[in-house]
Amino acid sequence: MAGHSHWSKIKRAKGASDVKRGALFSKLAKEITVATQLSGGDPNFNPRLRTAVAAARAESMPVDKIDRAIKKGTGELEGAGAIEEITYEGYAPGGTALMVETQTDNKNRTAAEIRHLFTKHGGNLAGANSVAWMFRRKGIFLLENANADTALEATLDAGADDVRPAGDNSTEVVCPPDRFDAVDKALRAKNMVPAASRFIYEAENPAPAPDAEASAKVLALIEELEEHDDVQNVWPSCELR
Repeated sequence: MAGHSHWSKIKRAKGASDVKRGALFSKLAKEITVATQLSGGDPNFNPRLRTAVAAARAESMPVDKIDRAIKKGTGELEGAGAIEEITYEGYAPGGTALMVETQTDNKNRTAAEIRHLFTKHGGNLAGANSVAWMFRRKGIFLLENANADTALEATLDAGADDVRPAGDNSTEVVCPPDRFDAVDKALRAKNMVPAASRFIYEAENPAPAPDAEASAKVLALIEELEEHDDVQNVWPSCELR
């Protein structure tokens, strides 16, 4: 469902218009650039970049665009400004808390536009730490057709917090953000290559789901936020109907 799926935050656009595919590629390129800025341009030593490149390839993003995004992150392209990661906090109609992750080269523009979307839908953008305390930042890995006990044994010493079912014979391995690289390496050492991996915000104590009418209003805000060029992910404090 929109707004809380761990693995479908960027909407797939196969067969979509050139405009929608261009928007998707822009989001994917920003993630590649940010990952490169943080930990270098070699996917073998940068699990976040490795994940970003794999996601881009899965969407048939051209190789030259992937290479350009990496070079932008390493500073090899002249005139390429840095991209900042900024997380906004706010409340949707009815009080559902939202964490909105953005990647932008113009934080003033992005802040104004995110505020406008909250206001348009009857919500409000909040100050720093007004919502964040409800959430925990986590690293998460998706394993397909993996034994949960084996996954736990492989990653416990590396710092994994939890291993849990994810449906469709899939398993999630959860860890603190600072153990992401160690857990990634531990899985690969046991030939348990993640189908996907990412950082998420997850509500520590999920709120009760609002009624259908309230959920529809929250989803309308989330969907419009997710369509914004600078928004990568939106995380709500509850499941939505």
